Amino acid sequence: MGHDHATVRVGVLGCGNVSSRYLANLADQPEVTVVACADAEPARARALAAAHGVPEVPSVDDLLAHPGVDLVLNLTPPRAHAETTLRALAGGKHVYTEKPLATSMADARRIVETADARSLRVGTAPDTFLGAGARACAALVAEGRIGTPVSVNAAMMNAGPERFHPEPEFLYQEGAGPLFDIGPYYLTVLTALMGPVARVGALGATARPERVVLTGPRAGTTFRAETLTHVNSVLEFADGALGLLVTSFDVTATRTPHLEIHGTEGTIVAAQANSWGGPVLVRTTGDADFTEVLPGPTASDGFMGMGLVDLARSILTGRPALATAARGFHVLEVLTAIADSAHDGGRFVRIGSTLTAPDGQRPATVTPGST
Repeated sequence: MGHDHATVRVGVLGCGNVSSRYLANLADQPEVTVVACADAEPARARALAAAHGVPEVPSVDDLLAHPGVDLVLNLTPPRAHAETTLRALAGGKHVYTEKPLATSMADARRIVETADARSLRVGTAPDTFLGAGARACAALVAEGRIGTPVSVNAAMMNAGPERFHPEPEFLYQEGAGPLFDIGPYYLTVLTALMGPVARVGALGATARPERVVLTGPRAGTTFRAETLTHVNSVLEFADGALGLLVTSFDVTATRTPHLEIHGTEGTIVAAQANSWGGPVLVRTTGDADFTEVLPGPTASDGFMGMGLVDLARSILTGRPALATAARGFHVLEVLTAIADSAHDGGRFVRIGSTLTAPDGQRPATVTPGST
């Protein structure tokens, strides 16, 4: 599937906190040209357009029907991802959406099926598995540096996004929380390195259901957390390897390593999965200590939006993309199963979908199973 333009024309839907970072990163990417931006609050869209030189500020409806937009960058809140992505597909647009792909498996399936039926492409964040850090880990695993991978430990724990986000409420709503906000980074990297997940179990809690905005003009405002704010998960991968994943907005400080991959012949220690770079360390049998394989972070490690750029290249050239809806579908099913387990006393839940490309460097396809 090729394309009749030298660049993919992008319309940005949702002009909140993260949109400026995307636009700054996309400004020097020849494969994409941002031609319009829209938001339910038009003043936000006008401010973003003025700051980044975006030529058009249509309404949301007009952007989704815009004949000059090839691809919609969906930066709406998680609850709106499915509706807006499906509307964009109905309008003949490709879509790259922030994570998660949707907040329910039924909506995720509709997205995948609609895109397939209309020969359109859907990509989804996170794209950190394309960065230098995850690629270095994948290379170490592929070359057998640590032998056969047998387990992974992953942890992302902090005191919550109200520390830095001026409007953090949506990050505590359905489809967000630490599991759905942070978990996609880790599960995307873990499935890229270890392959698909076959079974999960989890326990969860909400230590502080009332939260306080700590920054910006609304500092001091209180709000309620509608999701679990600490989740401990156990993962069983399809090849038999085991994993532990902790996601939390209730931890003041920690020295727990962000990501460790253990094999029969060694261990890899990596940076947090919501970053694109290093450091990456490895220690194998017989080594006296860990060796740095990749320093970090550096400016060349990767950037927010590189998955969108990869999707644009795939549209222009017809080759498969990497940060696909297929990968997002499997990750969402794992997240949903973890949440179900945590709300049901920790019972184990089997995963129906699978991925065909465990190393993350080839296009991922999905077998949806019966979910």
